[in-house]
Amino acid sequence: MEEQLSGRPTALSRVTLSRIMTAVDVNLYGTVHGGVLMKFVDDVAGAAAARHSGGTAVTAAIDEIVFLEPVRVGDLVHAYAQVNWTGTSSMEVGVKLAAERWDAVGAVPLPVATAYLVFVAVDSAGHPRSVPPVVPDDDVEKRRFTEAMIRRDHRLARRAAIQKARAEHRPGVD
Repeated sequence: MEEQLSGRPTALSRVTLSRIMTAVDVNLYGTVHGGVLMKFVDDVAGAAAARHSGGTAVTAAIDEIVFLEPVRVGDLVHAYAQVNWTGTSSMEVGVKLAAERWDAVGAVPLPVATAYLVFVAVDSAGHPRSVPPVVPDDDVEKRRFTEAMIRRDHRLARRAAIQKARAEHRPGVD
């Protein structure tokens, strides 16, 4: 029989990472490459998932990433992540990126990207393991939890619809 894990507050999963963007991060347009920001998003989300689950967690899906503003060389980018929802072994992690412009000292950090990722907690053999339930702290966290369940339902419905369409159009071929 599987052990029942006690819930953990959302706040315990929160992680912040910061880094200065440099010339090696630049794309052909002179701004920071989206892939660099995507890796940063995955890094901070993975840290939040590992913190919440108490061990290794791997990226299973990136539901959405939205780039709001370009990031420039010299910007100090802060990545904020927290677990919004948990299932049996999976977790949705929400991420926000904000940039402090190097040439605008004292300005409020500018939101530059948001993302939602799904992680699965795994044991040393790479098999899924149970995660403790996340316990939303307040009304904002409860809203995030509800929105995460909606994204999960949409993800599962999309997967089922695609599998059905494949079976109808090409029976026996995946």
